[in-house]
This record gives sequence, C-alpha cells and structure tokens, in this order.
Amino acid sequence: MNTRQHSSAEALRLVSVRKVYGSGDNAVTALAGVSLSLSAGTFTAVMGPSGSGKSTLLQCAAGLERPTEGQVFVDGTEMTGGGEKALTEFRRERIGFVFQQFNLLPTLTVLQNVTLPLKLAGRRVDRDRAVEILRRVGLGDRLERLPAELSGGQQQRVAIARALVTSPKVIFGDEPTGALDTRSAREVLALLRGAVHTYGQTVVMVTHDPVAAAHADSVLFLADGQIVGHLANPTAEAVAERLTHLADEVAARRGMAEV
Repeated sequence: MNTRQHSSAEALRLVSVRKVYGSGDNAVTALAGVSLSLSAGTFTAVMGPSGSGKSTLLQCAAGLERPTEGQVFVDGTEMTGGGEKALTEFRRERIGFVFQQFNLLPTLTVLQNVTLPLKLAGRRVDRDRAVEILRRVGLGDRLERLPAELSGGQQQRVAIARALVTSPKVIFGDEPTGALDTRSAREVLALLRGAVHTYGQTVVMVTHDPVAAAHADSVLFLADGQIVGHLANPTAEAVAERLTHLADEVAARRGMAEV
C-alpha cells in the first residue's frame, strides 16, 4: 500500500481514474479519466443518467473495484496498488458502506451486527460506543432484536450505525434510501446529514432521487463516464432540472454518434 500523503483535510481524491470493462471490440469505458477532490466533513451526492458511471465511480472510490488506470486517495493515503489483503484491511480501517440492501446478518442481533466490522478488523469491541451510536440513530431500545423484527427504515439505521462504528474516513452510500418509504428515507438522510455536520463525517452517496440529493451539500453530475457538472447547496427542483437537461444532452450526443 502506497503511503504518499495529500492534505489531511481532503477526505477523497481521484486522479485520472479510468475503468474499462472487457477488451478489444467489446471494451466498455465506464469511467473516462475522472478527477475529483472532496474535503473532509462534506456530504456529496453523485447523480447521472443510467449508464453514466456513477456506481462504478463509487465502487472504484471505495476500493470495491480496481481502476484500470489512475489513483485513489482516502484521507491522504493512496489506496490503489497493493494486494487484495492490503486493500481489504484498508477498507476496514478507513471506509464505511451503506447499501440499498441493508446486508445485515439475519442470525445476529442489532448490536452484534453493528460490532461485527470491529471483530472482522481484529479491533477491540467497545460495546459502550456501539450502544451510544445505536442510541444516536434511535435504536437504543432495539439492541437485542433480530433484523427480521425491524422495519426497513430501522434496518437501514442499523446499517448506518455499523458504518459509523469503525470511525471511517469516508462513508459511501449506494442508493441508501432506494428500498425505503418516503418517511423512512427522510429519516435516514437526516441521519447521514447529522453524521456529517455534527460529527465531521464525510459521506459520498449515489442516488437517482433529486429529493435525496437535496440533503447533500453538493451534487456531482456524471455523463458517459465523466464529471460534467457540479451544484452547490442543491434543491430538489434545481437537481431535477439539471438532470433533465443532462439526459437530453446525452441523448442528443448519442444520436449524433449513431448518424
């Protein structure tokens, strides 16, 4: 693992990241040289039309996939390079995940699910801290419940608590509200925003929902594997308008390419 340092106030940096699937005539470029820098303690939404590369961007930034080219730095340390074991350890130390599917183990209690990342990383399990995080997300009275005994919104709160317990440098969310009803989605987004603004956490969230994106500090727009826009202090209306224009531009470009 390369330990060259960037500024510690920078939570995430991508430098000319390309991701190509397949080879030869079957090659598909999902990311076409993306560079970005996100400061610590920020909440960023990533949006774009279907096939824009937003999920691939998240997976490469989070170390779930290796870029074909380019570098990824988390908290100033380069993640790209090194073997699978080193990459797994890096993710466990510095990265948290919240997915659309909650990915809780059905035979473990709420508290056991939350402390599992600490056990997997070989770190001391601080039960009091885990309980405090669960209280913070409104589940202090559900510690011994199994996932099946919880609502979808409650299960996603467990997933957020699990992501927070290791004190990661960046939490990545992949459509974290996609499986939730409107009220539960709003509560989960408020929790993520609270983690950023109260505890200085850094959150990067892929979403297709302008209302969800409006909870972020800023929105990055992708199209055809490239960053094509940025919106600070987003509103749902402004995000929806930008997405509509972007979809029209992409369709027009693709139409011209086929002529």
